[in-house]
Amino acid sequence: MSAYDHFEAPATVHPMSVRFHRDAYGFLLDALHGVISGLSERRHITGQELAEAVRGLAIERFGPLARTVLGYWGIQSTSDLGEMVFDLVEMGILVKDTSDRREDFADVFDFQEVFDDDYPWTVYPWKVAAVCPWTVATTAE
Repeated sequence: MSAYDHFEAPATVHPMSVRFHRDAYGFLLDALHGVISGLSERRHITGQELAEAVRGLAIERFGPLARTVLGYWGIQSTSDLGEMVFDLVEMGILVKDTSDRREDFADVFDFQEVFDDDYPWTVYPWKVAAVCPWTVATTAE
């Protein structure tokens, strides 16, 4: 079960005031839960830590389509993650520390770089002939 399964914007929040897809907020909460559950002791999570958790979870769940899914939800940059966090704070779902700022999420990483250019492809040393028996060439000897 994920945070997504339980996410509902409070009734007082007008649907048009929420800038991102509903699923994006649940996904962000899942990433936050992943960071918190990996800590040895309870502490405040930084914007950079949460952005990195979103990156990792997006690659884990959506693979090479991570950037496409996030884009569909309206998330184009790490700054958008900060906007979402502060939306959740305004909804009363998250609590912010006095030092928290939207700018903490600015330029943590570039989406094209981490989701496209540096995507962690796994290369398997298998022969093409094993998949396509009519071929002669192999990718690895």
